[in-house]
Amino acid sequence: MIVKGKSVVAIARKVFGLLLAVVFVAYFLGPSAHAREHKKRENFGMGFSTEVTAPESEVLEAVQSVVNDGIIQGSREYNKDKFIDKADAADSSPLFPAWGGPGKIFYKVRERVLAPINFRESNDEGTLAVRYVVQPKDETRTILQINAVFQENFRRVVHPSDGSVETAEYQDIQDRVDAIQLEKKKTQDAEKHREEELARQSLEQRQQLEDTAALAAAEGSSENLEQHVAALRHQLQRVVKTPGADLKSAPFHSATSLKSLPAGADVVILIVTPYWFGVETEDGQHGWIHRSQLDVLP
Repeated sequence: MIVKGKSVVAIARKVFGLLLAVVFVAYFLGPSAHAREHKKRENFGMGFSTEVTAPESEVLEAVQSVVNDGIIQGSREYNKDKFIDKADAADSSPLFPAWGGPGKIFYKVRERVLAPINFRESNDEGTLAVRYVVQPKDETRTILQINAVFQENFRRVVHPSDGSVETAEYQDIQDRVDAIQLEKKKTQDAEKHREEELARQSLEQRQQLEDTAALAAAEGSSENLEQHVAALRHQLQRVVKTPGADLKSAPFHSATSLKSLPAGADVVILIVTPYWFGVETEDGQHGWIHRSQLDVLP
């Protein structure tokens, strides 16, 4: 039998091929798509936690700055800007359970938000809240936790975040921590350079004084020379205060300690700076001691 130039057998083969393709797509692609959707849903409500390589004081300064910036990153209102503005810092939020763990807690809240993105099935107006928890780990590391939720005004349903808000807010905090540390390093480098320059100038002045003393001594008698040297040495001598002091390799608190000097030990000042003395100990060792740890001879 022929139908419009094609046999019934040929038409049947095409129909069977189409049905086979449909079955293939449904069997192999359907479960994968479902699995991807299920995995995507599992990401909601996980929050964010990380270890920041910075002391608690620096992280707190950065978090407080972000909490008070009026912006919630990582989301936006329906068909509006790239972020949510007009957010306020808050002492607490009923959208989160009471925090019973250690650390300092901060909140940022924006009310009357219209269907913010990156919150599962959010399609109404409500309140968006972000919570920040800062916990010190040690002197150089701090734990930071961030969570974000959205609650509808009408149904009072709380929608979890997919992590976009938390990640974006963390990046803003990390950028501010980096800026704080960079500025701190610049200040330390400037202070170090200043101390080194003052030490160099003081050394030059001391050399000039010694040259002048030597010249005056050469012009006077041996007795006058001894008296002058004794008087000069008395002016430059200091005694270590109780309970003692560390002899540093450089005029900085973080410099290596060369040795510990007991209370009452005598030293001779070689270099003078606003905060440190370059000294020579009784056994001839050179180093630096902070001015506050030395006293004049009686």
